[in-house]
Amino acid sequence: MIDMILDTVIDAIKLLPFLFITYLIMEYIEHKTGEKTKNIIKKSGKFGPFFGSILGIFPQCGFSAAGANLYGGKVITLGTLVAIFLSTSDEMIPVLISEAAPISLMLQIIAIKLAIGILAGFGIDLIGNLIKRKQKEEVVEEEIGNICEHEHCHCEEGTLPSAIKHTLHIFFFILIISFAINMIIYWIGEENLSNLILNMPVIGPIIAGLVGLIPNCAGSVILTQLYLGQVISFGSMIGGLLVGSGIGILILFRINKDMKENLKILGLLYGIGVVCGIMIDWIISLGVVL
Repeated sequence: MIDMILDTVIDAIKLLPFLFITYLIMEYIEHKTGEKTKNIIKKSGKFGPFFGSILGIFPQCGFSAAGANLYGGKVITLGTLVAIFLSTSDEMIPVLISEAAPISLMLQIIAIKLAIGILAGFGIDLIGNLIKRKQKEEVVEEEIGNICEHEHCHCEEGTLPSAIKHTLHIFFFILIISFAINMIIYWIGEENLSNLILNMPVIGPIIAGLVGLIPNCAGSVILTQLYLGQVISFGSMIGGLLVGSGIGILILFRINKDMKENLKILGLLYGIGVVCGIMIDWIISLGVVL
């Protein structure tokens, strides 16, 4: 047990340099391009789901929140918002990089999330237009400042301080999740992991989707670590990551006063994520390589 704890701590500490470099690059990009990405989304019109999904795959702590603000101000469509939420990677990419996961795995996950985000976004807008429920677009002043009021996003602190805080934040989660996974392996045994309820068809994606609903970075960290630890299936991880939107969902509930609509959006995200996760696991079970 003592050796397991020491190994967990040492392995986590080894990740610190990779996490820091990754977040330093991410923060620099976000500080330089944040305003440009928001302007692209505002001007995207009916192509919003396409641009929203593409911009969402880049790991920026404030982009899903910006999308929620824009939707609350009736600047973007529901399809664009959902596309952003579905494609948002949150902390998945830094965790995969720090764990030296294959680049092919990272690109595969990103491509799947991107494709689902685009298809779902256009589908939602199409249905909305057909049933004539699309709200009349009107540009109102955005409340983007609310993004910076959340601990997860350190928008006004500069690149270096933000990178350090993000690094320590995610390091803490990785340490806890790694310890939990190692405890599972220690007590249950590697040969029995495949029998866990989390790894069962249908049930796995359903539970992973609930984890994805955690409205901060914890959800994506947990799901990615569980997959790398072979505790959950690939479909379960994808399903949970699709549901997860970082702090975006929190901003949506704060900005948009229509709670029924917010709950419907939350249910829509969860449903899409779970169904896609189940389908991916089913496709893999047929021997199809994604």
